[in-house]
Amino acid sequence: MKKIGIIGGGQLGKMMILDGKRLDSQFYVLDPTMYCPCHGISDLHMVAGFDDVESIRRMAVMTDVLTYEFEHISVEALREVEKAGIPVYPSSHTLSLIQNKFVQKQWLQSHGIPVPEFVRADSPEAIRAAGRKFGYPLMLKSCTGGYDGKGNYLVEKEADAAAGFLALGGGKLPLMAEKNVPFTMEISVLACRGIAGWKAVYPVAENHHVNSILDETIVPARISAATQKEAGEVAERCLEAFEAVGMLCVELFVLKDGHVLVNELAPRPHNSGHYTIEGCVTSQFEQHVRAITGMPPGSTRLIGPTVMKNIIGDHEGNANVHGLKEALQFPDVKVHLYGKEQVRPGRKMGHITACCGTLEEALRQVRAAHAAITFSDEEEEG
Repeated sequence: MKKIGIIGGGQLGKMMILDGKRLDSQFYVLDPTMYCPCHGISDLHMVAGFDDVESIRRMAVMTDVLTYEFEHISVEALREVEKAGIPVYPSSHTLSLIQNKFVQKQWLQSHGIPVPEFVRADSPEAIRAAGRKFGYPLMLKSCTGGYDGKGNYLVEKEADAAAGFLALGGGKLPLMAEKNVPFTMEISVLACRGIAGWKAVYPVAENHHVNSILDETIVPARISAATQKEAGEVAERCLEAFEAVGMLCVELFVLKDGHVLVNELAPRPHNSGHYTIEGCVTSQFEQHVRAITGMPPGSTRLIGPTVMKNIIGDHEGNANVHGLKEALQFPDVKVHLYGKEQVRPGRKMGHITACCGTLEEALRQVRAAHAAITFSDEEEEG
């Protein structure tokens, strides 16, 4: 029986535990929130902060291997764990190259992996210089800490440079400017690498965002066979370039000519890979557990056309769920609720998937089920 430590007790950790338990694994979780999604199903929940190096070290010595469900954690803490002889996957080295977006882009570029043009831009003048180089609009990004569109600012004209600088911390965080890419679609490829070096690449996913948060994932992506092939090959090259072990999500832009550019990477299971639970022979979560514990890979074959839609909070309040019975009237729908106590605008509360004979039918069922689910302060009767 393998004992796996997870830094982070959110929904990604919860889904990893649910799949990993079938493989007779035990899971120890570190998260500062007492009733986080992982709390009720983990073998041990250590309530501690993500920057609490001593707590991370104490949890690690109880486990056979340490992993994490988000990347904004202490690289130094992971290095300490590795020095103590406990394996960490993805490694502290991999995380150090991905955690800072500027360093990540430099590393991708140095390995010949296609990315948008970019420069450091740590002042309003540097942002204006980037505008003269790339033209407007351009994307300003904080190099660390951003997710779901947080940490991004679209600079539409030269006069907006100072506003963008202030919006992203006014000098408190390192910034980079990126040439705006006229893409036709955002896609992602989930790829995995095992300790023994095996690689497993999932079908290309087509992603649609609302307010910079993933709304729907459609698989297979509605792109040409040549673009699918190129995206898969780029994902494999990313696994090798970063020496990743475990799941790696590669987010890409599809250009008008069908070629792709890497937008950014996540060294963990990813929201756009939730479709794999029902849609593929082996989910991204099981694959991650297999990879970091030395097991062979599972098949990434798509069972059928699959759609995933996020359930996103639109108000502040208690997370009492309404409409679940109505949502489950659709025969191919699966509802995943994360068990968060509070709903907030923009917060991911769950997701819905359907694996059907056609994408059109999967979209119909998922959207209808999604419309039925709401949250309120009042408990649902009956």
